[in-house]
Amino acid sequence: NDNAGWLKANSGAKIILEGHCDERGTAEYNLALGERRAKAVKDYLVGVGIAPDRISTISYGKERPFVLGHDESAWKWNRRAHFVVQGK
Repeated sequence: NDNAGWLKANSGAKIILEGHCDERGTAEYNLALGERRAKAVKDYLVGVGIAPDRISTISYGKERPFVLGHDESAWKWNRRAHFVVQGK
């Protein structure tokens, strides 16, 4: 909701939603999962009134971990949608 509020307050801003996954699974599977994750966040934002043309999505799968590690304490941080401001 914080991100939706920020987007509403900055109506000229466009964002890229990056979908990320943990290291488990194949590269192909994780790219698809990352895309579904980013699209789910986009669908939520559109549902609360953000114009869909302000939001693009991309999946990085497991290629850009936020935390390095091989256990649940690392994996939980790597399963995420990351917001990148593209322009205001």
